[in-house]
Amino acid sequence: MAEAKPQEEMRKLKEQGPGRTIISDAVVAKIAAIAAREVPGVHELGGAAERAIGGALTRITGAGRQPGVGVEVGEEEAAIDLNMIMVYGQSIPDVANQVRQNVTNQIESLTGLRVKEVNISVNDLFLPGEERPAGEREERVA
Repeated sequence: MAEAKPQEEMRKLKEQGPGRTIISDAVVAKIAAIAAREVPGVHELGGAAERAIGGALTRITGAGRQPGVGVEVGEEEAAIDLNMIMVYGQSIPDVANQVRQNVTNQIESLTGLRVKEVNISVNDLFLPGEERPAGEREERVA
C-alpha cells in the first residue's frame, strides 16, 4: 500500500466536511521527538539544564513540553528545531541526515503537514560507558 503524500493528506483533512481539524504544536513536537529518538546514534534531546527545567515545568503545569524540540506549525506546513546529544563514534552528518529524514517522514505521514525544514543542533556527545554526556561530567577534586 503506497503512502499518501502530505498534500493529499491535507486535501483529505479539508474535505472532511464542515468543521476544522487542528493539530497542535505539542502533537507535532511529540512526533518529532519520538522520530528523532528512533534513529541510532541519538542519545537524548535537549541538554541537562533544559531537561531539568522541562521536567519541573511538567510537574508544575502538567503540560507535556518536549525538551530539545521547538516547532512552528502553520495551517499546511511545519518547521522543526532539534537540540540533541549524539553518541560518540557516530558520524554526526549521517545521523543528522537520518534524523531529518525520519522526522520529516513521520510528521508528514501522521499529520499531513508539509515539513519545511528540520534544523539540528548537536550540543553534546555521549560517551558509551559513562552515565552522563561529556559536557555534563562533574569535576572531582582529591
